[in-house]
Amino acid sequence: MALISAVVLLTLITLPFCGSLVAALFPPNARNTETYVAGGIALTALLLVIACYSQVVDGGVVHHCIPWMPELGLTFDLRMDGFAWVMAVLVTGIGFLVVVYARYYMSAADPVPRFFAFLLAFMGAMLGIVLSGNLIQLVFFWELTSLFSFLLIGYRHHTAQARDGARMALIITSSGGLCLFAGVLILGHIVGSYDLDRVLASGAQIRGHSLYVPAMVLILLGALTKSAQFPFHFWLPHAMAAPTPVSAYLHSATMVKAGVFLLVRLWPALGGTNEWLWLVGSAGLVTFILGAFIAVFQQDLKGLLAYSTISHLGLITLLIGLDTPLGQVAAIFHIMNHATFKASLFMAAGIIDHETGTRDIRRLSGLRKFMPITAALAMVAAAAMAGVPLLNGFLSKEMFFAETIEIHDNSFVDQALPYIVTAASMFTVAYSLRFIRDVFFGPPPTAVLRTPREPPFLMRFPAELLVLACLVVGMVPAFTIAPLLATALHAVLGPTLPQYSLQLWHGFTPELVMSAVAILGGVALYMILRSYLQVHEGPPLLRHIKGQRIFDLALFTLSWRIAKRLEQLFGTRRLQPQLQLLVCVAFLAGFAPIYLRGVHTQLSWPGNIDIALSIVWAVGISCAVAAAYQAKFHRLAALILLGGAGLVTCVTFVWLAAPDLALTQLAVETVTTVLLLLGLRWLPKRIRNPQSAGRVIRWYRARDFLMAVAAGFGLATLAYLVMTRPGPESIAGFFAENAYTKGGGTNIVNVILVDFRAFDTLGEISVLAIVAASVYALLRRFRPAAESIRVPEQQQIGAAAGDKQPQGARHAAVDDVMAVPALLVGMLFPVVGAAALYLLLRGHDLPGGGFVAGIIMAVAFILQYMARGTTWVESHLRVLPVRWMGFGLLLAAGVGAGAFAFGRPFLSSSFSYLEIPLVGSTPLASALLFDVGVFALVVGATVLMLIAIAHQSLRSHRISIAADTTAPQVSPETEVR
Repeated sequence: MALISAVVLLTLITLPFCGSLVAALFPPNARNTETYVAGGIALTALLLVIACYSQVVDGGVVHHCIPWMPELGLTFDLRMDGFAWVMAVLVTGIGFLVVVYARYYMSAADPVPRFFAFLLAFMGAMLGIVLSGNLIQLVFFWELTSLFSFLLIGYRHHTAQARDGARMALIITSSGGLCLFAGVLILGHIVGSYDLDRVLASGAQIRGHSLYVPAMVLILLGALTKSAQFPFHFWLPHAMAAPTPVSAYLHSATMVKAGVFLLVRLWPALGGTNEWLWLVGSAGLVTFILGAFIAVFQQDLKGLLAYSTISHLGLITLLIGLDTPLGQVAAIFHIMNHATFKASLFMAAGIIDHETGTRDIRRLSGLRKFMPITAALAMVAAAAMAGVPLLNGFLSKEMFFAETIEIHDNSFVDQALPYIVTAASMFTVAYSLRFIRDVFFGPPPTAVLRTPREPPFLMRFPAELLVLACLVVGMVPAFTIAPLLATALHAVLGPTLPQYSLQLWHGFTPELVMSAVAILGGVALYMILRSYLQVHEGPPLLRHIKGQRIFDLALFTLSWRIAKRLEQLFGTRRLQPQLQLLVCVAFLAGFAPIYLRGVHTQLSWPGNIDIALSIVWAVGISCAVAAAYQAKFHRLAALILLGGAGLVTCVTFVWLAAPDLALTQLAVETVTTVLLLLGLRWLPKRIRNPQSAGRVIRWYRARDFLMAVAAGFGLATLAYLVMTRPGPESIAGFFAENAYTKGGGTNIVNVILVDFRAFDTLGEISVLAIVAASVYALLRRFRPAAESIRVPEQQQIGAAAGDKQPQGARHAAVDDVMAVPALLVGMLFPVVGAAALYLLLRGHDLPGGGFVAGIIMAVAFILQYMARGTTWVESHLRVLPVRWMGFGLLLAAGVGAGAFAFGRPFLSSSFSYLEIPLVGSTPLASALLFDVGVFALVVGATVLMLIAIAHQSLRSHRISIAADTTAPQVSPETEVR
């Protein structure tokens, strides 16, 4: 049973993401196939969730944990209890209905594969939130929902409205996500774990800690921004730029529900204080009132529904903030009810827009005669939203009223709360009645683009199912929603539930009177405002004070004024000042702790100095100083001298018994020298007027010299202090003792890289891949400055001497001269490749490894480019560096994930001995495959960057010989394959 549960949970998480990748590969015109795939995935996920019900009922929990980095408290933890089960049903169930609805709503001209790819990925991210048993993992999926909602809202990115709405949603929700991450880190520090079960069981410890308030405020910022609570509510109406199926999904069961889900989930740990009551309750109350008030004055159907969503989310947040068990009962119940009637209302609004061509309420009327079924569905859903009896919204609204009557802190606001929420509920009834009366009753519409008619049955079917749920839950709640609600409550409140009732009639209670007053007052309010709403956009106050204006002002201040000022202070197009700033910051960062805390070890000059090594270092120092001096005269000479300093570093590593480092340093020096040689011709000209700028240049050089000496001396001192620490404080002994017994290799350096610190190595090669792709993308659009493209000196001399020899003949002569070296270099290619393979395979036990082997293999490719030319190589040798990079990343990550199959943490390695005939016992370690991934990525990344630079050199060379019609031509659009 445990194995089956683990498979179900893993399938639930991975299935939507896999479906997203598949959907993205379909051609644009395969609408039915895309719908079948997306709908099948959503339906399969729904059935898997339903199959887990028997295991979560009565407080059961389905749990599966995969170790990730257990020492840091990081695990991939999937956890489904009753509350998560209910949320997963909403995510997958309404997701399936939205897919069916979208098949008929989306136009044939829309890029539907992209739409379903984003929708399925968003579904997977939302499932990740509700099923996460680790708080860090929850934050990861939390930010994924922000990313995929950005892509969904900006789906029609050719419109400014979609781009602005997507950007606003991303900035607000991702900023809140960063606050949530900080709050989770503090919470994990308080509890000592990020495990959700431990956090929920440590409520008393959390509330008694001095960091309780900062942690709670940061977590609330994440939840309130995601659920569009005041003062962060303004992003949600602008998300209406998304297609209506997206709005129906985001506003009912997913995006905005993530915030209230988190509040309910963490209530047992964070609730129970006055801070929680006032912060959460105040935000919910203001949002409830403000959203309902603004919704009445909206002229756009989706705008009205957006502000109504804000209001109902405020209602749920207020219930959570009231900090009582019955408040959580009403909040969870209304989360379920709101999902059904709000999704059906958005679908109805989309049908109206699809069939009439407009969503403007002032242009719509009398649609009941043209679309009677759609009208009936919308009227029932709107009545549920208003809290009309015999519908599901009425039951949760009565629970809400009953909870506001109770005494919480006996403050003035607490005493006035029943009157405040009753008045606000009048606006809820008013905008619901406006949705019904102004759209479906009255004379036939005359200002619509198309004659209204009923949509296809399958487009209407999802709304029909949801409206049916509103009816049956409202009429027979004890047989429909009661077991599901009790299952969710067991997960949040424990086995002892408070007394609550889902009966339709409780007698003449205060909450029934409040409901009646709200309904009658809402009808009267609508009749009073009806004429005003036909001609006005809203009260003047709402037209001048808008959250979007405040957001735009803040964004302008941060991104323009402050950023521009910082750019003026620190920004420059020149590389040297940027490097100076980095060196100074690094020096201060290293010097500050030493200055504040001192050096906790004895700094003494070594007594025995090796004379031979000292001479080698003297050579290296001389090369470095000479390189700095030659930089102002001859850059090529400076580069050669710099290479000499690098070679001295290699010799030093060999001298100190570090052959791995020496080998790597030598390979990196070679590639770096080639890289700099290709880039030398792009450097700008030096200042040639020593009379006016000589003293300034000398000052700059003196300043740079002092900075270099300070940074170099500081790093050398730090390295010396680390290497001379007493033995017990060093970890070198641990690696020496365990490299073979736990890593299966005798080369300690390689074992550290691919086993003990493999996660660091995976991150480093990922960064290398990003850097390589960025360099290539930048260089594709880069053109050297005109002054950096210079005609060779020999060509100038020949022209000055009146040399009339055709340039084509000169090129032919050069080709003849270069033929012999090209042939020799071509013969070296398999030799260098074999050396790289040899270093790769022996790296786990002897000096070598994937990184140095990759650099050497890259050198083999670069030699071909240098000797034979770009055109010849790319016509005879398929390098394909991007595929090397992709294969390397996938292999390295796949080897790490393969440990999960054996119940081991990510990137755990294993080794054994393989008996090979005629060879004998051969060591075999899984880390070798990881090293192969490193090798492939280093080859791809290095070759990609150097080939990109070589292409640019060829382009600039073509500029210098543009007049030579006989010169061999290379296409300027040659791409690195």
